[in-house]
Amino acid sequence: MTRPLEGIKVVEVAMWAFVPVAGAMLADYGAEVIKVEPTTGDPIRGLRSAPGAKGAEAIELSWECYNRGKKSITLDLKLPEAHAALMRLLEDADVFVTNMLPRARKALDIEAETLRARFPKLIYAVGSAVGQRGPQGDKGGYDAITFWARGGVSSSTTEDGAEYPVGPPGPAFGDTLSGSMLAGGICAALVKRALTGEASTLDVSLLNVGMWSMQRGIAQTTIDGVDRFPRPPRGLPNNVLSYTYETSDGRFLALCMLQQDKYWAKFCHVAGRPDLANDLRFVDSSARRVNVEACMAETIPLFKSKTLAEWKDILGQQDGQWDVVQHVGELHADPQAIANEYIQTVTCTAGIDIPLVSVPVQFDGWPMPAGQSPDIGAHSDELLARAGYSEDEIIDLKVKGAVF
Repeated sequence: MTRPLEGIKVVEVAMWAFVPVAGAMLADYGAEVIKVEPTTGDPIRGLRSAPGAKGAEAIELSWECYNRGKKSITLDLKLPEAHAALMRLLEDADVFVTNMLPRARKALDIEAETLRARFPKLIYAVGSAVGQRGPQGDKGGYDAITFWARGGVSSSTTEDGAEYPVGPPGPAFGDTLSGSMLAGGICAALVKRALTGEASTLDVSLLNVGMWSMQRGIAQTTIDGVDRFPRPPRGLPNNVLSYTYETSDGRFLALCMLQQDKYWAKFCHVAGRPDLANDLRFVDSSARRVNVEACMAETIPLFKSKTLAEWKDILGQQDGQWDVVQHVGELHADPQAIANEYIQTVTCTAGIDIPLVSVPVQFDGWPMPAGQSPDIGAHSDELLARAGYSEDEIIDLKVKGAVF
């Protein structure tokens, strides 16, 4: 199978998760992604944040997920010999992608102006915290503080009166979304260059992606002149068929029947409560909204009276939209995830099989195959040789500490 970015070369000078996610997506799409690591390696390699995982002493799942399919070369870019090697790698590159802060890019002489002057067809892509203009353009950030906290996501998912704001649901939640945006922007820049011959300089920030995710709430709060996105109190929804209900076995069902009058009567019938459909207090959406407390006093116990399995069978008999509130550990067994190959098994360099989620874009009915993440500096010799270095020159770079 031909992948859409085969023949594209990407050089990535980035650490942690946000920008590496973009590189991983491009690698799955078929690009050759060369990850330039410091001689100590990307620090995400050392997190060991999965102590309960089989073989966790040998792997870091964040590294494996966000650096799949790449080639690794180690360069100490503070040394002129390593900087020269980077320039050799860029001679035939299509994309340079980085999350280095502006001051670090200037110190390493890898600013956009510098590289584009030398390589005018090079697409220069940056993943930043809060954007590159303004008084905080040189500020760093992480998804938990910049996307999740500053971007309004945490506040908007926290119930009124909660002791603490809600934290991210897992590692790199905002990074994966932001990296996907960056990968999409790079693909658009490749199309623009193919059509016009012009290379672009891109910036995607964690803050902007957080705001993009919250844009409906931002629009409404700005218009209304309030700080928080208004939502009905728990237990008093505007739409009783757009709510999350608990079952008798402690599981939850999420209903999202936005056209509630279209589905109300059939729902009541299959749920064994046709009387609710005929009750004048609940006969249409306006009546249910006025009598929401009384309506919820009927629906909450109704859902609590049956198990999740029973409700799955019942709700399957009507056309309204619903789904199970699944635990993350259940997703690998989701029949749709299996049928569409949303999870792939990849053997990492430690010899351990790990499940990796497929890039959420399929071409011609097939998922993009995920590759193996590289050992530190695994491809240094190969890439330097391809860049024209002789064996003796490569040894000399290693002796000088420019290459690990």
